[in-house]
Amino acid sequence: MTSSPARPALVSPPVVPLSNAPHDAILLLSFGGPNRPEDVVPFLRNVTRGRGIPEERLVEVGQHYYGFGGKSPINELNLELLDNLRRASREAGVDLPWYWGNRNWDPYLIDVMRQMHADGHRKILVATTSAYAGYSSCCQYNADLEGVLSALAPEGLEFEIDRTRYLFNLPSFVEANARAVVAGVRELFPAQPSPAELAGFNLLFVTHSIPLTMNDSSGREGGAYERQHRAVAARVAALAGAELGFELPHELTYCSRSGPPTQPWLEPDVGDRIEALAAAGTTSVCVAPIGFMSDHMEVAYDLDTEAKAAATQAGIAFSRAATVGTDGGFIAGIVSALKERIDATATGAARDAVDSLPCGTDLPALSPCWPRSGCCGRDILASRPRTAASAQERH
Repeated sequence: MTSSPARPALVSPPVVPLSNAPHDAILLLSFGGPNRPEDVVPFLRNVTRGRGIPEERLVEVGQHYYGFGGKSPINELNLELLDNLRRASREAGVDLPWYWGNRNWDPYLIDVMRQMHADGHRKILVATTSAYAGYSSCCQYNADLEGVLSALAPEGLEFEIDRTRYLFNLPSFVEANARAVVAGVRELFPAQPSPAELAGFNLLFVTHSIPLTMNDSSGREGGAYERQHRAVAARVAALAGAELGFELPHELTYCSRSGPPTQPWLEPDVGDRIEALAAAGTTSVCVAPIGFMSDHMEVAYDLDTEAKAAATQAGIAFSRAATVGTDGGFIAGIVSALKERIDATATGAARDAVDSLPCGTDLPALSPCWPRSGCCGRDILASRPRTAASAQERH
């Protein structure tokens, strides 16, 4: 992975009302992952295209997947998420067809959008499987959408693309993570822990590390990626501690660092931190992957394999909290974000009439909700209605 582009000059996106034509389909947009061993290296080529990563490095990284049969869990998890969202949205009165497309593997975004057009859909509401601000977690999805719209323009296929806001400060996201932490801590302490056990416990929140330059360019003021995670961590720890009846000492750690050693990334690494805590007297840790919505490869390998091995080697107890996945409350929260967007569009409201509102209960909106702020400090895709023709404009 390379560092993010230089931070462009900040511009205020125009406040443009969306057309009041109703949305006619919803797209779940995700990262993608290999389904079999022979998919692994081609998938990694897609992920790293244009970055000059040597083939031997791709083969080396591919070993993570081969240890799980050459298959990423993400595709089956997304299908499960899709089924739950279909059901919940229909029950909530959002009776729109759902589609699923990926950035880096089948079903590819461009193929899915061709199918959506063939099925008669033109105004698409997009929900992504990433909850936070940042280049890879937000802006790259916008770039992917714009690239596909540009590629489809010569075919005469036009769309209007809309997106839901960030999910990190949905109350349901925070609450689902808190429930997962409660279960993870109770795995370590089925009964009320003794003072000595509490003194030796640490809760380690985990998210994907990114280069410092990428974090610095996230959000309108910079640093939003890290700040959002720290806010979620603090709120989750408070909610879980209140349920458990004792305070949870916690900190934010990172996983999945890549890139050259000379390039600074967000730290500390979760495995390194487990080793350091154990050396300082910690006797148990619960790791909580608040940066991930499902148990894909970063969770399965970096946490369930490597972090657990670090704890075992250090001689301390280990548990891992679940990701939010298909937690019923979280699914309802996603549907509420969809309805929020649909309702604002149906009334012809300007986009930031909704997106400027506070988004989380008792959780600060550390940066204005997407897309009013420009998640990477620039005017981005859905700050205005987008069609295949307008997507050919370059920022």
